[in-house]
Amino acid sequence: MDISLDILAMLFLVAGLAGFIDAIAGGGGLLTVPALLAAGIPPAQTLATNKLQSSFGSFSATLYFVRSGLVRLSDMRNAIICTFIGSMLGAELVQRIDAGILTSLIPGLLVAISLYFLLAPQVGQGGGTPKLSDNAFALTIGTSVGFYDGFFGPGTGSLFTVGFVAIAQLGLVEATARTKVLNFTSNIAALLFFILAGLPVWEVGLIMAVGGFLGARVGAKVAVTKGRKLIRPMVVSISMLMALKLLWEQHPQWFQ
Repeated sequence: MDISLDILAMLFLVAGLAGFIDAIAGGGGLLTVPALLAAGIPPAQTLATNKLQSSFGSFSATLYFVRSGLVRLSDMRNAIICTFIGSMLGAELVQRIDAGILTSLIPGLLVAISLYFLLAPQVGQGGGTPKLSDNAFALTIGTSVGFYDGFFGPGTGSLFTVGFVAIAQLGLVEATARTKVLNFTSNIAALLFFILAGLPVWEVGLIMAVGGFLGARVGAKVAVTKGRKLIRPMVVSISMLMALKLLWEQHPQWFQ
């Protein structure tokens, strides 16, 4: 695919900004997917290329959080396994069944997540008693949200974060760190299917991957230093924006 250098430079910058946002609150695809479509890449290849570049961003954030001591991969082994399996199942089934019902429910769920973080003043402080054991959390949240990411995707970070905050009773910074580990896991699982189908545009995806990697590294550092004061409003804002974007795509007549 022949894409000019100025378009590649634009996609690099967009991926950097998206990686920064994604490391803190998720939702980087709000920027990268429209940018890829605007560059003339067909929808199926856009989704695959976006998954390719976002895998590097989620890896960068995960690496920073692990090195910062906020998360230990050994503690998340079962959640990683369940998320990987769930994402692979979602990526496989989306090719066989209609995603319409699920896509229609997601905007309402994202609005509910926004209201949860906005209206619950103590949310994200951590220290409470977990409502599920680690294994039960891995099996339920890891598998189901991983499945969703492989099946559809938008809002995956918000879903993982609210799971870690509301169910595992973690603080927002630790929840964000664990979210990126599972985000990276589900990204890789879904990406494998796209690669087998020959869909990613490699030259575009790898250039964006560099931008996403650098942006996510900065975003992860900001998340650690600024903590709850920054993460909470960003989760609310990004979740609402994703909900509005999905509603615009599903019901454009509502906005006319």
